[in-house]
Amino acid sequence: MGFTAEIIQNALNSLQAEGSILYPTDTIWGIGCDARSTIGVEKIYALKQREDSKALICLVADVMMLEKYVGPIDQQLIPYLGEERPTTIIYPKVEGISNRLKAVDGSVGIRIAKDAFCQALIQALGAPLISTSANISGANSPTSFDEITAEITDGVDAIVPLKQNEEQTQVSRIIRLQANGEIEILRP
Repeated sequence: MGFTAEIIQNALNSLQAEGSILYPTDTIWGIGCDARSTIGVEKIYALKQREDSKALICLVADVMMLEKYVGPIDQQLIPYLGEERPTTIIYPKVEGISNRLKAVDGSVGIRIAKDAFCQALIQALGAPLISTSANISGANSPTSFDEITAEITDGVDAIVPLKQNEEQTQVSRIIRLQANGEIEILRP
């Protein structure tokens, strides 16, 4: 099922009100909010019962949006950004998002969304979107909508009515860009 302008607008309304959404991503089902909203981020930490010290990742729509938050892209990262496989890159310094998203060292994981719905929603929002697995911290990540617990579905402000009958099991590659410019592959 394709998405409609109404589906985008309903999700956008929740995000703009500093609420949370449950949505399918290019990997697994995720919980999201506007990455600029500390209130939204706090809601997600509370819903997931997640330790504050564990950072959340963001999705951006494209390279242009990525550069707005991390500055010029290190040339050695370009091949990873263009791949079809979802790749999360941990950047040493990110500006313009809630400080609650940043790890103790100031780093933030960001992935360019490959999913058409995610790209459209992020473009409409005009900012990065939080993407964290739709489960209580420590529990298994859901591979389908049916595996998401009522605690999560009842706890979000909106549920995106897409891909609810599809399995989603792809995980992203994780790469860290060190402050000194070196690349470390954390999850191949």
